[in-house]
Amino acid sequence: MHKALRCLLTSAVLIGTVGVTGGTTHAAEHDGATSAGAATNAQSDIKDRILAIPGMSFVEEKPYQGYRFLVLNYTQPIDHRDPSKGTFQQRITLLHKSTDRPTVFFTSGYNVNTSPRRSEPTQIIDGNQLSMEYRFFTPSRPQPADWSKLDIWQAASDQHRLYQALKPIYGKNWLATGGSKGGMTATYYRRFFPQDMDGTVAYVAPNDVVNNEDSAYDRFFKAVGTKECRTKLEAVQREALVRRDEIVARYQKWADEQKQTFDVVGSADKAYENVVLDLAWAFWQYHLVKDCGDVPAPTASTDDLYRFIDEISGFSAYTDQGLETYTPYYYQAGTQLGSPTFKTPHLDDLLRYPGIYAPRNYVPRDIPMKFKPAAMRDVDRWVRNNAEQMLFVNGQNDPWSAEPFRLGKRAEDSYVLTAPGANHGANVAGLKAGEKEKATAAILKWAGVAPAAVLEGDKPAKPLAKHDAKLDRQDLERDPLLRP
Repeated sequence: MHKALRCLLTSAVLIGTVGVTGGTTHAAEHDGATSAGAATNAQSDIKDRILAIPGMSFVEEKPYQGYRFLVLNYTQPIDHRDPSKGTFQQRITLLHKSTDRPTVFFTSGYNVNTSPRRSEPTQIIDGNQLSMEYRFFTPSRPQPADWSKLDIWQAASDQHRLYQALKPIYGKNWLATGGSKGGMTATYYRRFFPQDMDGTVAYVAPNDVVNNEDSAYDRFFKAVGTKECRTKLEAVQREALVRRDEIVARYQKWADEQKQTFDVVGSADKAYENVVLDLAWAFWQYHLVKDCGDVPAPTASTDDLYRFIDEISGFSAYTDQGLETYTPYYYQAGTQLGSPTFKTPHLDDLLRYPGIYAPRNYVPRDIPMKFKPAAMRDVDRWVRNNAEQMLFVNGQNDPWSAEPFRLGKRAEDSYVLTAPGANHGANVAGLKAGEKEKATAAILKWAGVAPAAVLEGDKPAKPLAKHDAKLDRQDLERDPLLRP
């Protein structure tokens, strides 16, 4: 994906107890407390109850009105099939509202955000949220790292153990959710442990069933947006390669000044080719048709061209330092998840490194990789035939939605919906009228908190919690193309 979601990489290292948040709370908000004194005791108690779980340790607490927000570590086996191989500390966060509310299990599929955030399903059901850092994203990485233990089953098993640990405390319904790679993660979790969750909400989750068959992306780029916008983007990409020697020299100068290196991809020139190939994908992933006016003409100055490429694709993406954080993703893309390819006939005569646009070229060579084509086919088959209470939300103009999950005739109470004109930030709120209410009602029903009038069809479904601009902010991370 492209340049920006780096804010998800925040780490938590402060250790100590933070005081109780100010303001008033719901009557049932903290374990049913009905007085100020009882609420204070209950707030202390929920932290004690969580820390009483074997393997759970405290990192930090950050006050947020109406919630408790805890940053924690949980001891996980490196290999769930053979726990004798050792353990590692997995970073998690808990946004606690009340044990009598349902809980959302959220993962981005990458690092966990250590600032309070509420996913859309959490707002809809007005519940708790457990968030998990994906294994092998630092600091949740075993040392030494046995990369063969980074696969979708091991990660789903991490979630399963966490769910089992917290279900005795949070006994109401649970939903799994996530966006992009997080949506993939929520889906894989449901495939391997179908009885854990009462519902799954997967946003903009790509489903690369056959890694070498990517014609869906070619069809997408021939139709997305307007012809005028597509033509402008292709012209800018071509001009970027025509002027590559001039721009790469500038790129290398920037890298030297910033102490950025290119050992993994091989050179600034190779990195630049990847950056240019990212451009159209990056634009549609994070921008809208209305932004097409910002695309410069091919006659623009080199300064303007350089700035546009950096803004959309990001020159830091293919440096060693830019790649390092996301090595676990590229490893998975090259071993199980698959990765997109697409034709570029307007650029082919200017490309110097055919085949470089692949995950193997973004992972250090001392980490072995072998692709396993059966993994995604198994998940796809399971979703088509066994999906129950699953919702997939896609964006009409999001490249990753070109290969979506689909439902078969045996799927029950499940939906695949597309937000019109939406990019990689597509959500339930952006669905068209009727579908938005249907999706919201399904989420409320699965969580066990749908008002009777909604269940009976007398009133349209709406989120139970009020919107909070800070808590509900989408931290969209614009990463290079191959990161969903």
